[in-house]
Amino acid sequence: MGWVMMIGLAVLTGAGLWFFLRRDMGAVQFAAAAILLALAGYAWQGRPDLAGAPKPRPEHEEVPDSQFAQMRGDMLGRFDRAAQWLTMAEGFQRRGDTQTGVEIVEAGLRDSPNDPDLWVGLGNALVVHGGGMMNPAAQFAFQRAQQIAPQHPGPRFFYGLALAQGGHFDEAERIWRDLLAEAPAGAPYRAAIEERLQALQAARLSGEIPAPPPSAEDAPASGIAPEGNPSTGAPSPPPAGAATGR
Repeated sequence: MGWVMMIGLAVLTGAGLWFFLRRDMGAVQFAAAAILLALAGYAWQGRPDLAGAPKPRPEHEEVPDSQFAQMRGDMLGRFDRAAQWLTMAEGFQRRGDTQTGVEIVEAGLRDSPNDPDLWVGLGNALVVHGGGMMNPAAQFAFQRAQQIAPQHPGPRFFYGLALAQGGHFDEAERIWRDLLAEAPAGAPYRAAIEERLQALQAARLSGEIPAPPPSAEDAPASGIAPEGNPSTGAPSPPPAGAATGR
């Protein structure tokens, strides 16, 4: 069957070339030689009787950048040492290898253990590795970042973002409103916080997410709490030494 198809294609190709090249015998001879060479190559290497060998699926599926990857440059910085580690980690996350992404940020923390940006990045990497859900190790990383840089808005903002992605909308809203109340009038990150709060409000109005319970309106605003929030289910941080989840 393979030879029949090959000869048929050769005849069709030759007929088409003859229509255009019949006035130039030299060109016809060159085209015929090329077709014969193709047939010879097929006779030498062609194996139509072999079974198909489909390419296996890749071990990791590619995924789009997380919101942290898209926003961290504006909130944390773009050109420092931490940004280099986080960029490498995000490259692996983008290919679906979230475990290696976590390990790269951990390597950066071994080099710079008191870098708050890397602790925030570790928290995000652990959330991504956990399928978008907050977990105790990730919460500990966000908490550690706030302890190192208590005046920096990044740890609390991205902690709220991770909570919202995991479905803890009420806790995320309280953190963002508290952060917005503390932000100076001209702070460049105010717009990002306001945008997230408006998105939450729009999602509640459209019914995409549930409205907050009545008691949530009276609860005090919080940063990264040292204990889990029983009303939202946010996990408690692990004991010291479990920051990287290993």
